[in-house]
Amino acid sequence: MKIFTSKYHELPKEDIEEILLNFNSVGQSFFAGKKHRRNHIKVVEKDGKNFNIKSFKRPNFINRYVYVYFRESKAERSFKFAEELINKGIGTPKPVAFAEETSKGALTESFYVSEHLGYDLTFRDLDLSIPGHKDILCAFTRFTFKLHENNIEFLDHSPGNTLIQLNDGNYQFYLVDLNRMKFKPLNFTERMKNFARLTSDMEKFKIMAKEYAALIGKPETEVFEKMWQYNQNFFNRRHKKEMLKKKLRSK
Repeated sequence: MKIFTSKYHELPKEDIEEILLNFNSVGQSFFAGKKHRRNHIKVVEKDGKNFNIKSFKRPNFINRYVYVYFRESKAERSFKFAEELINKGIGTPKPVAFAEETSKGALTESFYVSEHLGYDLTFRDLDLSIPGHKDILCAFTRFTFKLHENNIEFLDHSPGNTLIQLNDGNYQFYLVDLNRMKFKPLNFTERMKNFARLTSDMEKFKIMAKEYAALIGKPETEVFEKMWQYNQNFFNRRHKKEMLKKKLRSK
């Protein structure tokens, strides 16, 4: 197993290897998808600190070779993107290492290791009927604007992928699930599309549009219309896919 460690953490490589080789028997599951079909995340304690170990599902037959010879694996991308985010002053759990196991020229196992971060909320938990949550939503919008201004397109900008620490009103935001990102200047359309996955709640979009419009210097109506348009496109496509899956399963 090849293990690559980060300058942001000093957990010995031998300890990392021991954890990964015993992944199935150590720690507590934080998220576990269906066997061999989804990623598995565990929280593991070592020397008084907690770490997140993400075991990526085994790639399909073609990608097992693609990730060795032509493209970085999801584990390596998560690791490198985390370091890039930190370099840009964007919150994310500190990267520790990534590891890859190959056999006969094919990727068989891959892991991403980061510090485990305590948090209070995710975007999914925001409820405008709760005092203070509107302020958090506005702060989240400013955080997203900061991403865009730093040439970061977080392709998995979805409800569970930003951890929020409240800190008595000094809100801090941390990105997780990092393997799909682009680092490039974003035009207005790309910025608006980046909100599409977050929610289907129109009131939340009105608040985000007002906040973002003030930051980008565009009319609030224009920002809202674009945000809402791409949101509706996304959820309509998702609904059609779900309906198609149901039809196929019923046959």
